[in-house]
Amino acid sequence: MKQAITVRNLRKSYPTFSLQNVTLDVPAGYITGFIGPNGAGKTTVIKSLLGMSHFDSGDISVLGTDPGGSAAVNNRLGIILDAPLYVDDWTAQDVESAIAPFYAQWQSARFAELLQRFGIDRRKKVKELSRGMKVKLTLAAALSHGADLLILDEPTSGLDPVARNELCDLLQEFVSNETKSILFSTHITSDLEKIADYIVFILNGQIIFSGEKDALLEKYMLVKGGTDDFPALKPYIIGLREHGMGFEGIIETSRASMLPRGVLAESATLEEIIVFMGHRPGKEDTTYA
Repeated sequence: MKQAITVRNLRKSYPTFSLQNVTLDVPAGYITGFIGPNGAGKTTVIKSLLGMSHFDSGDISVLGTDPGGSAAVNNRLGIILDAPLYVDDWTAQDVESAIAPFYAQWQSARFAELLQRFGIDRRKKVKELSRGMKVKLTLAAALSHGADLLILDEPTSGLDPVARNELCDLLQEFVSNETKSILFSTHITSDLEKIADYIVFILNGQIIFSGEKDALLEKYMLVKGGTDDFPALKPYIIGLREHGMGFEGIIETSRASMLPRGVLAESATLEEIIVFMGHRPGKEDTTYA
């Protein structure tokens, strides 16, 4: 399978945190969700992919070249960060005038079409736009220069459900011809459950899962039970939470046959997998992929 992004053994150390031999792939033609709790290393990886941060060791290829490569490759990237970088006093027209010269294949008609679709007035200043409209303006720019790869870092944070749904629809449209790719980092995992094909899960600077979304969702189940069921299951429960009436956590689906009759077992969501994985004792030394 052709890869839009490959990362091999990426390492970067800070005084209180480090990326530890991060290896991942973003398959071409698909949407890959990048998940993990705050501080897990998602933004550090993304900055390394974009050539915005130096790393200690490892190999990275983005669209077949090194980070921060040639202008021809940078023209093929669309980047959407959690906070738009445009000057507050710019209008949408000013945004186009400022960034269009940097892209050889800037499509002014496409930009105008997207502004109209999003209901963005060209004359309004960036500071006058809502959070959702600012994200849509950034997305309009990212989709108006023939990009082959979108890298999104928390673009839906703070958006209402209607705006998030519209954004997700646009992302699915973007990859519909199977030649374009997306790496989508977000805490709103319900969006990824709807549109992602693959998932990369990072925890404490380590990749603990990289593969098809459905494989991750099928790998674990949520279990809840009373105190009488607890002792036999305790060694196998990930992210164990105990309370007065019993316990809850996630368990590998392959162990479903060992569950006592009184234990409730149901499908786990991506959010539940992140939460319970993040609460597992000794998680920093464990790989779950």
